[in-house]
Amino acid sequence: MNYDEFIASKKTKLKQSGFEPETLNNHLFPFQKYCVTKALKSGRYAIFSDCGTGKTIMQLEWAHHVAIHTRKPVLILCPLAVSGQTINEGAKFGIEVERWSKGNEAQSTLNHLPMIMIANYEKLENISTDIFSGVVLDESSILKNFTGKYKNLIIDLFAQTPYKLACTATPAPNDPMELGNHTEFLNVMSRNEMLAMYFVHDGGETAKWRLKKHAQKDFFRFIGSWCIMMQKPSDVGFEEEGYDLPPLEYFERQVVTDKKNNGKLFNDISVNATSFNKELRLTIAPRMDIVSKIVNNSKEPFIVWVNQNTEEDAILKMIPDAKAVRGSENTEAKEKKLLGFANGDFRVLVTKKKIAQFGLNYQHCRNQVFASLDFSFEGLYQAIRRSYRFGQKQQVNIYLISTDTMQNVVNSLKEKQSKYEQMHTEMTKTINEASKEKRREYDTASVSNENYRIERGDCVKLIGKEPDESVGFSIFSPPFAQLYVYSDEVADMGNSKDYADFLIAFNFMVKDLYRIMKSGRNVAVHCMDLPIQKGKEGFIGLRDFSGMIREAFESVGFIYHSRVTIWKDPVIEMQRTKALGLLHKQIKKDSTMSRVGIPDYLMIFRKDGERLDPVRNEDMPVDLWQKIASPVWMDINYSNTLQFRNARDNNDEKHICPLQLETIERAIHLYTNKGDTVFTPFMGIGSEVYQAVKMNRKGLGFELKESYFQAAKKNLQNVIAEKSQMTLFE
Repeated sequence: MNYDEFIASKKTKLKQSGFEPETLNNHLFPFQKYCVTKALKSGRYAIFSDCGTGKTIMQLEWAHHVAIHTRKPVLILCPLAVSGQTINEGAKFGIEVERWSKGNEAQSTLNHLPMIMIANYEKLENISTDIFSGVVLDESSILKNFTGKYKNLIIDLFAQTPYKLACTATPAPNDPMELGNHTEFLNVMSRNEMLAMYFVHDGGETAKWRLKKHAQKDFFRFIGSWCIMMQKPSDVGFEEEGYDLPPLEYFERQVVTDKKNNGKLFNDISVNATSFNKELRLTIAPRMDIVSKIVNNSKEPFIVWVNQNTEEDAILKMIPDAKAVRGSENTEAKEKKLLGFANGDFRVLVTKKKIAQFGLNYQHCRNQVFASLDFSFEGLYQAIRRSYRFGQKQQVNIYLISTDTMQNVVNSLKEKQSKYEQMHTEMTKTINEASKEKRREYDTASVSNENYRIERGDCVKLIGKEPDESVGFSIFSPPFAQLYVYSDEVADMGNSKDYADFLIAFNFMVKDLYRIMKSGRNVAVHCMDLPIQKGKEGFIGLRDFSGMIREAFESVGFIYHSRVTIWKDPVIEMQRTKALGLLHKQIKKDSTMSRVGIPDYLMIFRKDGERLDPVRNEDMPVDLWQKIASPVWMDINYSNTLQFRNARDNNDEKHICPLQLETIERAIHLYTNKGDTVFTPFMGIGSEVYQAVKMNRKGLGFELKESYFQAAKKNLQNVIAEKSQMTLFE
């Protein structure tokens, strides 16, 4: 593999493994045909489409074509009671769907007839998943709602299934990182790999991740490669006539509670996880009284959502024509009642969100009452969408019953709703735009004079153009493999998914570095060993980065010549990184996890051979030589660096850490003659070239990032001006 092929392989592309359908069901709208075609061509795909846009017919048509193409059955997994509605929908469009059972599972393996089976998620453990060529997850957001056991069960059982489709309106109701379960199910990449690539820990909270600023466009481009996200047909370029929703009205009813004997002037206005259920029990009578009056004063259908069985019991006594669907009932009984409500068999349905919030179509019912609220915004959103969905023609009325002691619950839901609407709109727009947008290549630039030559571009490509045996000394600090920390360029060596990826690119550069170095001359690499984060790799430790660099240099012929340890203050490191191993409290808790601070290293390599141009340091005093010869440099001033603030982008995740000028000065003094070319392939803001010019050497530097290159230009203009002023006064 050459370098261009390697760079092409770094661009995350999802290989299509599907097929092009010849014809699609005439009942599908144009935008639905578009979605189904993309999903079939991809083979493994997700349709994130709002409620009422026809996800059921789209997944049925997809399953129908996969079954015909593979001549093997396809399984649709769905929430409780949705199977009956899906079977009825299939009948409307001429697509036969059978409810899964051990009997028809066995029959399908005998006669090899293409067929579609449907089952509730709860039955998954009893299903022989290996007989299916395709699987559909209806309301696939259930992946994150299930416990880890069931999420992993779904992912593991269908790991080898060639055709997969995930459908939901709420793939990530709270945070884009929740899309990780979908990437894993669709075999795109693991959730941990997605987090490591596109996300970063936000502050000291290891459980919280946020999207890296440099990664945003590439992340949404990546998501758009395996999914469609839309709220309405116009989001994917189609007419939206007939997809206008009616008004949605919220009516809040607050119960004012009696003063409690809590030793305070007023009742508390907020609850936590511990006091939540207690407060519901204390306020059940006034809340259920409000619910019954709202429902009994109307003859229209109603859904009453409850959180506790006692609320259910009270409502059934107060509303004569209400029926409850309880978790304790068997699956058949629950499904019969849920479908019965859809068919108009009774007027008032009472149930919990966890039973009926997903998938059911209740457009005939435009009234809902939430007898109590909890902190789940997704539950509220999905429950409301049973009535408020495309196809609903009337105003939908939502009654929210709360108490003055639970105001934080209402405020939390409102805040989550606002964030969700903003995030969903932005994600829909950005994903669909980014998936079509082509990445713009970086611009190149160069500045050359008698003192230095600097070029903007990919160092691996630029170093390949340099002549053999032309560099007297090279000094640099290589980037670490941390994606999207400093840029979003594919050629940025730091933008590697792991260190194996990084070393491939680094080895391309080191190979040419050996070629352009003069025989007998040296290369100095500034580096440190790197902390391993538990949130990314599952354990805390250190990565031997210096060892990786040594192996890379030795593999192309360099000799490992020397190493200097540069002391760093562990107190400053602890304050900056909050590393567990450096905290004083850790030695009291368990000092087996304590460690020393991490120093910097200056690793020296040599290209052996005939020394036609030896370096003669005849003017170096013995005291300076003794300082340089020390295996540990204790006196390097870490603040003595070039000015860098203007070079940092707003999207940069880390502060620039330029190499200290005194470190560069000592290395140049020891390993070069005046007039030698001093080279850095990772120029940054120009520290190595700056110091080389200052010491009457010629600088050569390459840098990919635009803002760094511009900063380097200014810094080098300054050093030339400084030298000119010194000449005037000599």
